[in-house]
Amino acid sequence: MTSLATPGHGAVPEPGTAAAGKQDNPTRLHHPAFLMNAPFSYDTSVANNPWMADIEESARVPDTRRAMIQFLELYRYIAAEALVYVLPTPGVRGLQDLPFTANLGIVLEHLPGGNTVVVSNYTSEPRRGETPVGVRFFESMGYRAVVPESRFEGEAELKHLHDDVYVGGYGLRSERRTYEWMERAFDMKVVMLEQKDPYMYHLDCTVFPLTREQTLVCTALYGKDEIKRLERHTEIIDVSVAACYAGICNSVRLNNIILNASHLHDLRRGSPEYAEELAKNRSLEDIASLLAFEVAYFNLSEYHKGGALLSCMVMHLNRFSYRFRMI
Repeated sequence: MTSLATPGHGAVPEPGTAAAGKQDNPTRLHHPAFLMNAPFSYDTSVANNPWMADIEESARVPDTRRAMIQFLELYRYIAAEALVYVLPTPGVRGLQDLPFTANLGIVLEHLPGGNTVVVSNYTSEPRRGETPVGVRFFESMGYRAVVPESRFEGEAELKHLHDDVYVGGYGLRSERRTYEWMERAFDMKVVMLEQKDPYMYHLDCTVFPLTREQTLVCTALYGKDEIKRLERHTEIIDVSVAACYAGICNSVRLNNIILNASHLHDLRRGSPEYAEELAKNRSLEDIASLLAFEVAYFNLSEYHKGGALLSCMVMHLNRFSYRFRMI
């Protein structure tokens, strides 16, 4: 039975009790597992982030056929190496951002049993209808779902570093008190980073854990004390603001491959946009080569119209790829 937090109570489900080694849910699987959603409900009618607001309404209408093709290219690539669940799309209106499953919640892998999910309590008005969709789905999978009483927008805001240590972004879409509650309720440590740049409104725009020891971070967007606290738990690989605006941190690790969105070939060679995208790609490739990773790029231009990049479209059901060292 799912427990939902209510004002003043913050109800929390009991930790899982699955027998050690038993693969009774995708979190416990000895193989990468993710959650995606096909773009049947994808829409850009409501501009709920600055990237969308910068595009004229007529120009941000997605090409639904191309959006599906781009989704399937990403899905096929990941599914070749991982278990990928496709979140069913309910036959209701108003779920324009449902394909961005990274915001739906987060599986807390550090808990025994690996079957506890914190489902999002959205700040973004068009996304609030996704919360019951997530609760129903995870319940049907045998997870225990809990919704915090304060604002929280899922894995895009809260990244697992190692053991019981996470890094969480707050200030624009998620609230600091959500992480304070999670620390108490789930016996975990959250290094909190305050977000101030409206274009970098989720943590996955500026932070990407690459290994259990190393994390890409845009240090220029955070305070010195925040960075010092984070450095106690991970080696920081600094990336520029420009690279973050181009999406260097909006990546997903799949075994030894870094997945990233790039529409470089859609851009006019010699244009400022082309130069920025090329610089981001080269920076990511340099980092990858130093740490024995490869990079795979996917054109997700139709999702840029919704202010999204690759990390937005993939929710981790486990972080199996992080269980082994590259070098």
